[in-house]
Amino acid sequence: MAQFSVNARRLDPYKNFKFRVKWDGDYVAGVSKVSTLKRSTEVIKHRSGGDPSTSFKAPGRTEYEPITLEQGVTHDRRFEAWANKVWAYGTKPGGEVSLDDFRKDIIIELMNEAGQVVMTYNVFRAWVSEYEALPDLDANANAVAIAKIKLEHEGWARDRAVVEPKEPTFATP
Repeated sequence: MAQFSVNARRLDPYKNFKFRVKWDGDYVAGVSKVSTLKRSTEVIKHRSGGDPSTSFKAPGRTEYEPITLEQGVTHDRRFEAWANKVWAYGTKPGGEVSLDDFRKDIIIELMNEAGQVVMTYNVFRAWVSEYEALPDLDANANAVAIAKIKLEHEGWARDRAVVEPKEPTFATP
């Protein structure tokens, strides 16, 4: 039987604004947005020849949606360096792709309001399919410049070893 957390005092769901992203063993600074982790499974319909009024449904192939990461534009070159492993402009023929290491496993950590890690998802064999180095530039705008990478991957799974932490409490005088 599965073990579930029994923190009966926590009624609030976790917020979506406290998270970290990690790859190559390091946290990536300044990631401001991670798109949804989504998968869908095709439905295969079939029916028995002797029963024309009823169809049956079975699961088919499962697909994972790409994940988009956004980061404020700074001198941090991690997005660019990873994107260049998939396609490096101006290299000699046959050297455009770094086949040995263009795929990475990434870790997405969700935290509670106190900054404790409450959930972790591992994304497997991700690679950059789109890279946006700069957004539209507009002299009349008042916004932060955001870089984006779109990651294709071969799936994700929740890390079940990460359990709900004991929430901090303040002592009363």
